This record gives sequence, C-alpha cells and structure tokens, in this order.
Amino acid sequence: MLIPKKVKHRKQQKGRRRFSGEASRGVKLNFGSFGLKALETSWITARQIEAARRAISRHLERGGKVWIRIFPDKPITVKGSEVPMGGGKGSVDHFVVPVKPGRILFEIDGVSREIAQEAFRLAAHKMPIKTKFIEKNKI
Repeated sequence: MLIPKKVKHRKQQKGRRRFSGEASRGVKLNFGSFGLKALETSWITARQIEAARRAISRHLERGGKVWIRIFPDKPITVKGSEVPMGGGKGSVDHFVVPVKPGRILFEIDGVSREIAQEAFRLAAHKMPIKTKFIEKNKI
C-alpha cells in the first residue's frame, strides 16, 4: 500500500471539509490517453487506491501502462474502542488523500478504448465516490 516514507509531523489535524469548489490541480491528462476522473469530494484511503490499481492491472494483463495520480499523505488517527475521554490524540491508523471533483485519479496508455473503459469500470467499483471515464481530445 501507499504510505509516505517520511512525514514532517506524525499526526495531522482533520482540517475543515471544503465540500464546495472543484480541484484546480491534477485536472488534465498528463501521461496517458485515458483517465478516471473524480466527480465528488471525499477522502480516499491507501487501501482503496491499491484495490483499484490491482483491478486495473489485472484487467490489462501486462498490457499498457498505469499512472496513479493521487498519493495518500494525510495521516488519520484512531483511538481504541472503549477508551475514556482525554488521554490525548490516538495513534496513526491509516493514510488518506482528500479528493475534490475534477481530480484525475488514474491514467492508462497503450491499450484500446474498450479495454481502458472496462478497467476503469472495475476500478470505479473500488472507489467511495462517483467517477467518470475521460479520454484525451483527438485534434
């Protein structure tokens, strides 16, 4: 799974959820011909990214190339069950990436449109948000 090698601060504050607005970074296809685009706001965990990546690569059967355009670098802490109030912040449990609408999650190149579309359909089932299949403009 994807986790940072090193972080400046081990624990991070939740931050306020910005449900309004679209992504300004990572909104164009930079590497591949086909992409999977987020249509909703959510936290996507490292496990979900890995599950989607495995679904894509299994369908491609060693054909084409896959790029993961998101990286989970936000630590999420969890306190144990039945722990009383107080006692500080819990330990780091997993890592997530906050995603806004318009963000490209994955890219594929070197395969036909039908294969890419089916691979992204399988990957979309692993995501907690609605997604959309996009392709590079043919000019």
